[in-house]
Amino acid sequence: MGGGIRAILAPNPSPMTHWGTNTYLLGQRRLAVIDPGPDDPAHLAAILGALGPGQSVSHIFVTHAHLDHSPLARRLAAETGAPMLAYGGAEAGRSAVMTQLAEAGGIGGGEGVDA
Repeated sequence: MGGGIRAILAPNPSPMTHWGTNTYLLGQRRLAVIDPGPDDPAHLAAILGALGPGQSVSHIFVTHAHLDHSPLARRLAAETGAPMLAYGGAEAGRSAVMTQLAEAGGIGGGEGVDA
């Protein structure tokens, strides 16, 4: 990645996440965390461990509320004091088709991919 952008791979490999979910750190000194990932102690430690001397988390952005992108946001905010910025709940932006599939139990975690 380019200067000021780093990716940290969460330890949650699956058919939906491939090798795992990418959490992005954006910035030089005050870093934005984009999609903090699953609520996993090892991933939290990896994010905090990626902060260098003089660096801090300024904001936590959640792009969507899937279980592989958002659950760690609260704990990361508690650890860093950074505000969380997100839009809606897990259903926000979900199409009618994906809602029907989730209700029918055809996909894990109540989530899916809209294309």
